[in-house]
Amino acid sequence: MNLRADDLFVEDEGWHRASAAYADFIHRHENLHTLYFEIGVGANTPVIIKYPFWAMTRANPKAKYACLNYNEAFCPHQIENQSICIDGDADTILASLK
Repeated sequence: MNLRADDLFVEDEGWHRASAAYADFIHRHENLHTLYFEIGVGANTPVIIKYPFWAMTRANPKAKYACLNYNEAFCPHQIENQSICIDGDADTILASLK
């Protein structure tokens, strides 16, 4: 796992390239029909994925937020009408989509 829990977090040159590419992608798609699909993101580091997805969804009326998580599928009330929250095991639910 690559968590910001200690000094072992991998933030090397490859990480910085990927981060820049992600920021560019988000910028180019910020006002388009976008699905922010979060799978298995817990409350350990919400500032990395969860909070930004919520903020981007709230800022874009064309965006949808989807959360698939076991016992932690929720969203803020401000984006309820733009959200789909599925409580369940990600492996089981994704396998059923085949």
